[in-house]
Amino acid sequence: MARRPLTNPRKNASQKRSRATVDALIEATARILVREGFDKASTNHIAEVAGVSVGSLYQYFPSKEALVAAVIDRHNQEIMRTVRGEVAEAMSQPVEKAMRKLVAAAVKAHRVDPKLHRVVAEQIPRVGKLENVERFNQENYALFRNYLEDHRDELGVDDLELASFVCVTAIEALTHNAVLHHAKALSDEAMQSLIEAGTRLVVGYLKG
Repeated sequence: MARRPLTNPRKNASQKRSRATVDALIEATARILVREGFDKASTNHIAEVAGVSVGSLYQYFPSKEALVAAVIDRHNQEIMRTVRGEVAEAMSQPVEKAMRKLVAAAVKAHRVDPKLHRVVAEQIPRVGKLENVERFNQENYALFRNYLEDHRDELGVDDLELASFVCVTAIEALTHNAVLHHAKALSDEAMQSLIEAGTRLVVGYLKG
Protein backbone atom coordinates (compact mmCIF):
# COMPACT_ATOMS: atom_id res chain seq x y z
CA MET A 1 0.00 0.00 0.00
CA ALA A 2 1.46 3.37 -1.02
CA ARG A 3 2.31 5.78 1.80
CA ARG A 4 0.22 8.91 2.03
CA PRO A 5 2.45 11.95 1.45
CA LEU A 6 3.12 14.28 4.36
CA THR A 7 1.32 17.55 3.74
CA ASN A 8 1.99 19.59 6.89
CA PRO A 9 5.08 21.84 7.11
CA ARG A 10 7.91 20.65 9.36
CA LYS A 11 8.19 23.98 11.17
CA ASN A 12 7.06 27.58 10.89
CA ALA A 13 9.42 30.27 9.68
CA SER A 14 9.82 32.85 12.43
CA GLN A 15 12.85 34.90 11.40
CA LYS A 16 13.03 37.26 8.43
CA ARG A 17 15.58 35.15 6.56
CA SER A 18 13.67 31.90 7.05
CA ARG A 19 10.40 33.57 6.02
CA ALA A 20 12.10 34.74 2.83
CA THR A 21 13.21 31.16 2.13
CA VAL A 22 9.72 29.79 2.69
CA ASP A 23 8.18 32.52 0.51
CA ALA A 24 10.65 31.74 -2.28
CA LEU A 25 9.80 28.03 -2.09
CA ILE A 26 6.04 28.65 -2.17
CA GLU A 27 6.33 31.10 -5.06
CA ALA A 28 8.56 28.67 -6.98
CA THR A 29 6.04 25.87 -6.42
CA ALA A 30 3.22 28.06 -7.75
CA ARG A 31 5.24 29.00 -10.86
CA ILE A 32 6.05 25.37 -11.62
CA LEU A 33 2.43 24.28 -11.12
CA VAL A 34 1.26 26.92 -13.60
CA ARG A 35 3.99 26.39 -16.21
CA GLU A 36 4.59 22.65 -15.99
CA GLY A 37 1.86 21.04 -13.90
CA PHE A 38 1.75 19.05 -10.68
CA ASP A 39 3.71 16.05 -11.96
CA LYS A 40 6.76 18.22 -12.77
CA ALA A 41 6.84 19.84 -9.34
CA SER A 42 9.54 17.71 -7.72
CA THR A 43 11.32 18.95 -4.60
CA ASN A 44 14.60 19.16 -6.54
CA HIS A 45 13.00 21.27 -9.26
CA ILE A 46 11.25 23.52 -6.73
CA ALA A 47 14.49 24.10 -4.82
CA GLU A 48 16.33 24.90 -8.06
CA VAL A 49 13.70 27.44 -9.18
CA ALA A 50 13.59 28.98 -5.69
CA GLY A 51 17.38 29.29 -5.60
CA VAL A 52 17.77 27.33 -2.37
CA SER A 53 19.25 23.94 -1.52
CA VAL A 54 17.11 20.83 -1.25
CA GLY A 55 18.33 20.54 2.33
CA SER A 56 16.88 23.97 3.10
CA LEU A 57 13.60 22.93 1.50
CA TYR A 58 13.37 19.84 3.71
CA GLN A 59 13.98 21.93 6.82
CA TYR A 60 10.53 23.42 6.29
CA PHE A 61 8.58 21.02 4.04
CA PRO A 62 8.66 17.20 4.07
CA SER A 63 7.35 16.78 0.51
CA LYS A 64 6.18 18.57 -2.60
CA GLU A 65 2.61 17.94 -1.43
CA ALA A 66 3.29 20.01 1.69
CA LEU A 67 4.50 22.85 -0.54
CA VAL A 68 1.46 22.55 -2.78
CA ALA A 69 -0.75 22.68 0.34
CA ALA A 70 0.99 25.92 1.32
CA VAL A 71 0.36 27.31 -2.18
CA ILE A 72 -3.33 26.42 -1.89
CA ASP A 73 -3.59 28.01 1.56
CA ARG A 74 -2.05 31.22 0.27
CA HIS A 75 -4.24 31.19 -2.83
CA ASN A 76 -7.42 30.70 -0.79
CA GLN A 77 -6.41 33.53 1.55
CA GLU A 78 -5.89 35.83 -1.43
CA ILE A 79 -9.30 34.91 -2.82
CA MET A 80 -10.99 35.68 0.50
CA ARG A 81 -9.20 39.03 0.78
CA THR A 82 -10.41 39.85 -2.73
CA VAL A 83 -14.10 39.01 -2.25
CA ARG A 84 -14.65 39.31 1.52
CA GLY A 85 -16.27 42.72 1.22
CA GLU A 86 -18.72 41.69 -1.49
CA VAL A 87 -19.68 38.49 0.33
CA ALA A 88 -20.21 40.30 3.64
CA GLU A 89 -22.37 42.91 1.94
CA ALA A 90 -24.45 40.25 0.21
CA MET A 91 -25.35 38.60 3.52
CA SER A 92 -27.61 41.51 4.51
CA GLN A 93 -29.33 42.01 1.15
CA PRO A 94 -32.57 40.55 -0.25
CA VAL A 95 -32.30 37.40 -2.34
CA GLU A 96 -32.02 38.84 -5.85
CA LYS A 97 -29.43 41.49 -4.94
CA ALA A 98 -27.50 39.03 -2.79
CA MET A 99 -27.36 36.35 -5.50
CA ARG A 100 -26.19 38.86 -8.11
CA LYS A 101 -23.43 40.00 -5.78
CA LEU A 102 -22.42 36.42 -4.96
CA VAL A 103 -22.27 35.37 -8.62
CA ALA A 104 -20.18 38.48 -9.41
CA ALA A 105 -17.94 37.70 -6.41
CA ALA A 106 -17.44 34.15 -7.72
CA VAL A 107 -16.33 35.54 -11.09
CA LYS A 108 -13.94 37.89 -9.28
CA ALA A 109 -12.60 35.02 -7.15
CA HIS A 110 -11.86 32.87 -10.21
CA ARG A 111 -9.97 35.79 -11.75
CA VAL A 112 -7.44 35.65 -8.88
CA ASP A 113 -4.51 33.92 -10.61
CA PRO A 114 -6.82 31.84 -12.85
CA LYS A 115 -4.04 29.63 -14.22
CA LEU A 116 -3.09 28.54 -10.71
CA HIS A 117 -6.76 28.15 -9.81
CA ARG A 118 -7.23 25.78 -12.74
CA VAL A 119 -4.26 23.61 -11.73
CA VAL A 120 -5.49 23.46 -8.13
CA ALA A 121 -8.99 22.48 -9.25
CA GLU A 122 -7.99 19.93 -11.89
CA GLN A 123 -4.59 18.40 -11.06
CA ILE A 124 -3.99 18.30 -7.31
CA PRO A 125 -4.64 14.98 -5.49
CA ARG A 126 -6.97 15.34 -2.50
CA VAL A 127 -4.85 13.82 0.27
CA GLY A 128 -3.95 15.09 3.72
CA LYS A 129 -3.93 18.86 3.99
CA LEU A 130 -4.62 19.07 0.25
CA GLU A 131 -8.22 18.32 1.18
CA ASN A 132 -8.33 22.00 2.19
CA VAL A 133 -9.82 22.68 -1.24
CA GLU A 134 -12.91 20.71 -0.19
CA ARG A 135 -12.97 22.36 3.25
CA PHE A 136 -12.83 25.76 1.57
CA ASN A 137 -15.90 24.78 -0.47
CA GLN A 138 -17.65 23.47 2.65
CA GLU A 139 -17.21 26.89 4.24
CA ASN A 140 -18.98 28.38 1.22
CA TYR A 141 -21.86 25.93 1.64
CA ALA A 142 -22.18 26.80 5.34
CA LEU A 143 -22.14 30.53 4.62
CA PHE A 144 -24.79 30.13 1.92
CA ARG A 145 -26.89 27.90 4.18
CA ASN A 146 -26.82 30.55 6.93
CA TYR A 147 -27.93 33.19 4.43
CA LEU A 148 -30.88 31.07 3.32
CA GLU A 149 -31.91 30.47 6.92
CA ASP A 150 -31.89 34.21 7.61
CA HIS A 151 -33.97 34.90 4.47
CA ARG A 152 -36.28 31.89 4.61
CA ASP A 153 -39.37 34.08 4.27
CA GLU A 154 -38.25 35.11 0.74
CA LEU A 155 -37.78 31.54 -0.48
CA GLY A 156 -39.94 29.01 -2.25
CA VAL A 157 -37.79 26.01 -1.27
CA ASP A 158 -38.02 24.00 1.94
CA ASP A 159 -34.83 21.91 2.00
CA LEU A 160 -32.14 24.51 2.69
CA GLU A 161 -29.32 21.95 2.74
CA LEU A 162 -30.22 20.81 -0.75
CA ALA A 163 -30.77 24.38 -1.92
CA SER A 164 -27.33 25.40 -0.64
CA PHE A 165 -25.70 22.49 -2.46
CA VAL A 166 -27.55 23.19 -5.71
CA CYS A 167 -26.87 26.94 -5.71
CA VAL A 168 -23.22 26.87 -4.63
CA THR A 169 -22.46 24.05 -7.08
CA ALA A 170 -24.22 25.88 -9.92
CA ILE A 171 -22.46 29.18 -9.21
CA GLU A 172 -19.07 27.47 -8.90
CA ALA A 173 -19.48 25.43 -12.10
CA LEU A 174 -20.76 28.39 -14.12
CA THR A 175 -18.06 30.85 -13.05
CA HIS A 176 -15.25 28.29 -13.07
CA ASN A 177 -15.93 27.31 -16.68
CA ALA A 178 -16.54 30.87 -17.82
CA VAL A 179 -13.37 32.37 -16.33
CA LEU A 180 -10.97 29.44 -16.61
CA HIS A 181 -12.04 27.95 -19.94
CA HIS A 182 -13.82 30.65 -21.93
CA ALA A 183 -12.38 33.97 -20.73
CA LYS A 184 -10.94 34.82 -24.18
CA ALA A 185 -14.33 34.39 -25.81
CA LEU A 186 -16.23 36.41 -23.20
CA SER A 187 -15.95 40.20 -23.34
CA ASP A 188 -16.61 42.26 -20.21
CA GLU A 189 -20.12 42.88 -21.53
CA ALA A 190 -20.66 39.18 -22.14
CA MET A 191 -19.35 38.35 -18.67
CA GLN A 192 -21.82 40.81 -17.16
CA SER A 193 -24.60 39.11 -19.13
CA LEU A 194 -23.40 35.78 -17.74
CA ILE A 195 -23.62 37.18 -14.20
CA GLU A 196 -27.19 38.28 -14.88
CA ALA A 197 -28.07 34.87 -16.35
CA GLY A 198 -26.53 33.10 -13.36
CA THR A 199 -28.46 35.33 -11.01
CA ARG A 200 -31.77 34.56 -12.74
CA LEU A 201 -30.96 30.85 -12.66
CA VAL A 202 -30.29 30.78 -8.91
CA VAL A 203 -33.05 33.21 -7.90
CA GLY A 204 -35.60 31.36 -10.05
CA TYR A 205 -34.74 28.12 -8.26
CA LEU A 206 -34.76 29.65 -4.77
CA LYS A 207 -38.06 31.43 -5.23
CA GLY A 208 -39.69 28.43 -6.87
